[in-house]
Amino acid sequence: MSTVTAPTTPAAPARPRRPRLARWLLRLHRSALYVWTLLFLVTGTVLLLLHGPLADGAAEGWRQFDACGFDSHCRYDQDAILRYKNWYDYATVALVAVPFLTAAWAGGALFGKELESGTARLAWAQSSSPVRWLTVRLAVPAALVTVTTSLLVWFHHLAWAAGRGRIHSAKTWYDIWTFHTSGPTLVALALAGLAAGALAGLLLRRTLPALGLGALLTGVIWATAQALLPRLWPAVTSWGPRDTGSPSGTWQLATGRSADHRRYYVTYHTYAQYWPLQATTTALLLAVTAVLALACLLVLRRLTGRTAPR
Repeated sequence: MSTVTAPTTPAAPARPRRPRLARWLLRLHRSALYVWTLLFLVTGTVLLLLHGPLADGAAEGWRQFDACGFDSHCRYDQDAILRYKNWYDYATVALVAVPFLTAAWAGGALFGKELESGTARLAWAQSSSPVRWLTVRLAVPAALVTVTTSLLVWFHHLAWAAGRGRIHSAKTWYDIWTFHTSGPTLVALALAGLAAGALAGLLLRRTLPALGLGALLTGVIWATAQALLPRLWPAVTSWGPRDTGSPSGTWQLATGRSADHRRYYVTYHTYAQYWPLQATTTALLLAVTAVLALACLLVLRRLTGRTAPR
């Protein structure tokens, strides 16, 4: 008795696997990732030292200085005071450079170089749509920049707060560099730098020009935000018979006399307005970042054709 074999159904063709762009992107730019990791570790370590032993040493030095009074032969730990001041300045400059480094890298290596060499068009032709290509190149660095920069900003705020009220040479809360490097505005500036660099790369499609334009756009964004900063939250105005200036610990914006020249006024921000100013400035910068990201999509659409981004 013979056995009847049922006809086999042909297997459905396997769907092509979509390329893992995020992993490929990290491997392609691993050198930049190593440099960024080193910068994060070194700067973070310095900031934690500033929060702890360096701040304690400087505070003790100032306590000794105050105890000396007018005794010119009295000794105090001047080295500890200068050590805190110098390393605080170094760490602050490192954080200030973050948005510009991000913009330069995004414009030069992330977008400009790939468009100049033709690698981007090759990726578009191999089952990776231009929109997905752009999304991954913005989303992955944005996530890394947000996490690491947020940690550095937190460490910097701790370092600054450790000296507030204890170290006479500590920066004021409204110092331009301390204000931005100790709050979320720096994170928003870094994201704006990333989007500005991406736009520069898409527009110029050349490495060095895009690198320079991305950094320049970031500088313009920062300068504009700083110019608008005092007006992003209502200030306090005080009137009096004399021009005494603003109270200690406040950010003086303007001073003058009334029309009848009988009273003086002074306009200022208090420390209580620190976080409202941070929040409004951050919101403004994030809005600028969204506009730049939209501009990137429109430029990409012009490069690849009207039907490409779907």
